[in-house]
Amino acid sequence: MSATTLTSDLRTDARIPLRGHLRHTGALVRRNLLWIRQDPESMFDAVLFPIVFTLLFVYVFGGSIGQSLGGGQEAYVQYIVPGLMAMMGMNMAQGVGTGFNQDFNTGVMDRFRSLPIGRGSVLFAKISVEMVRMLIATAILMVVGVLVGFDITDWPGLFAAVGLSAVFGSALMWVFLTLGVVMKNAQSVQAMGFLVLMPLQFGSSIFAPPQSMPGWLEGFTEYNPLSSLADAARGLMVGGPVAQDLWMTLAWSVGITAVMAPIAIHKFRTKT
Repeated sequence: MSATTLTSDLRTDARIPLRGHLRHTGALVRRNLLWIRQDPESMFDAVLFPIVFTLLFVYVFGGSIGQSLGGGQEAYVQYIVPGLMAMMGMNMAQGVGTGFNQDFNTGVMDRFRSLPIGRGSVLFAKISVEMVRMLIATAILMVVGVLVGFDITDWPGLFAAVGLSAVFGSALMWVFLTLGVVMKNAQSVQAMGFLVLMPLQFGSSIFAPPQSMPGWLEGFTEYNPLSSLADAARGLMVGGPVAQDLWMTLAWSVGITAVMAPIAIHKFRTKT
């Protein structure tokens, strides 16, 4: 993108009032939802991921890990479902990066840039739609969790855990939006996302208590933001300490957003 085009984009954003930005964001959200309606296969990950992971971990690992928790499969269900909720935001965040990259490669972004709309509206619309997908996946997770024995005893805590996962997931979306801009194709975004997600997911307290891990890995889990999110969700949903993990998760969310949101917006505006 030339300096003249970039300056024009900045002036366009400056001239558009807040109401205009909101209207543009709403129109783009509707466009993205209509695209999902026309391509329902794009929802397969949101629908199948919570079903497959819940059944896989409960029935394959539930008995052995549940014993280490002082119970059996029933104890593991209470442990894994809040953990999977924490994992949901991260996995759904990857989708915003691949979708964003596809829009660049198919020329959709060129069309948006030719219109007098706020450039930030494009990014916020992507995040809004991905949040809808994440909430759908979370709802399916809870239904499957209840079917395999998860006991919901604290509804306010459940909604608080969902909100916390959404906050953290929205922060991660800025990371994947940046990857969607800088990577050449959607496959590269997925590959990079896999390299980032796998160590964070399995090196955390999502699937198993850190006390059963080697010392060096247990130390890593203490600083892993997914561990803080998973432990906070467990405390809110099934009882236990909450405050420290809650504030750590919020701090990570604010920090990631503060660093990555300006980078994503800058890369989007300057991408040629």
